[in-house]
Amino acid sequence: METLPLRVRIARKQSIAQDTWLFELRRENGELPAFDAGSHIAVQTPAGQVRRYSLSNAPFERSHYAIAVKREPRGQGGSLSLTDQTREGDWLSISAPQNYFPLATAARRSLLIAGGIGITPLLSMARHLQAAGHPFRLVYLTRAPGQTAFLDDCTRSPMAAHTVLHHTYGDPRRAFDLAALLAERGQDEHLYCCGSRRLMQAVRTAASHWPAGTLHFEDFGSAQPTHESDRPYTVRLARSGLTVEVRPGITMLAALREAGIDAPSSCESGTCGACRTRVLAGQAEHRDFILDEDEQERDVIICVSRAQGPELVLDL
Repeated sequence: METLPLRVRIARKQSIAQDTWLFELRRENGELPAFDAGSHIAVQTPAGQVRRYSLSNAPFERSHYAIAVKREPRGQGGSLSLTDQTREGDWLSISAPQNYFPLATAARRSLLIAGGIGITPLLSMARHLQAAGHPFRLVYLTRAPGQTAFLDDCTRSPMAAHTVLHHTYGDPRRAFDLAALLAERGQDEHLYCCGSRRLMQAVRTAASHWPAGTLHFEDFGSAQPTHESDRPYTVRLARSGLTVEVRPGITMLAALREAGIDAPSSCESGTCGACRTRVLAGQAEHRDFILDEDEQERDVIICVSRAQGPELVLDL
């Protein structure tokens, strides 16, 4: 089991939308480790699972971490354990923050597109950008007001002037016009999107004319790294000399773990880049939201992508 070094107390637990809870986590003495906008922490639930949640508070707020947990009855139990088995005053073990979804230092302006609970890292970005006086726009897409986490933060605070809030009420005809939004790009503008894979694919399509390196994604939907049509293949590790069979139904990352190889990872949905690995030979079938066409010639995201042929040789 993953060891998490920090102990924090649930100082506040508050319902902020339908099936969504805000957790404010504090240390017993002193400040928590610093973090940048877009960071996440790993949290060990009372049931023992380790789940990763983005920090939603501003980076200059060192006294606490704020995370939002959406209760997922059909999930694997991590969110249910946090929402149903905790109360204010309980203690949790967490990791120090990590960031695979940072703001680009070269960006003069930022466009933030959030879908549902994907608002969490983008809210931290918006708070940072607002405090720093940098121009930004936040487009927040949800089903209905009652299902909109941080509704007051986006409508009844200074952030409201930067925010477009759109509800579909479950009607596809009310879908937000992403093509119109992304038709023109501001000078040195970067786009950040967090939400379902469907939303990210729609944003990627609508922004296909934006320059490489200006689109940034993080996924809060369910990953589908394997397909029924997947075939087995072999991964050869150049540095260790090991050969690992990847059978249908499991990912390359999972196969490496089964073989006792400790490969870095985080999101396991092809959106953060933590498991990015150099390909030395063979052709990868790319299923991630990270690599552009040039990067796909060199690297592979092993948590979701596979081999097109019988073998891949990796720099591991």
